[in-house]
Amino acid sequence: MIYVYSIYFDHMNHQPTAELILQQIAQIQRMDQGILSVIRQGPQGPYYNHQCYENGRNVSRYVPAEQVPALEEAIEGYRRFQELVKQYVQLQVQKTRAQRQAGLKKKTPRPKSSWPRNKKSNN
Repeated sequence: MIYVYSIYFDHMNHQPTAELILQQIAQIQRMDQGILSVIRQGPQGPYYNHQCYENGRNVSRYVPAEQVPALEEAIEGYRRFQELVKQYVQLQVQKTRAQRQAGLKKKTPRPKSSWPRNKKSNN
């Protein structure tokens, strides 16, 4: 199964914006975690197993052959979601660090204290 996403990026020159990444996340219609595997071959074809973690426990379920394409799409949707979230986090971290760095360069003067200053004596 091949998935084509409508938005392409030239990774050499452009980075996707946070808004664009969020739009792509919103386009994901199905998600499921885990892996799909063939547990054995039968006379009518393969038998499939979906394995994932739920509430800290490893859960395994039989998947009828007619449901396999939809489950593969859902697993790919979750993988794509994870990839996009990682990109979003990287963008936000870069933005936050750049803002913090820009703030350091400004070096705003410290506010004057209302406490009277005592002159040091040379005694």
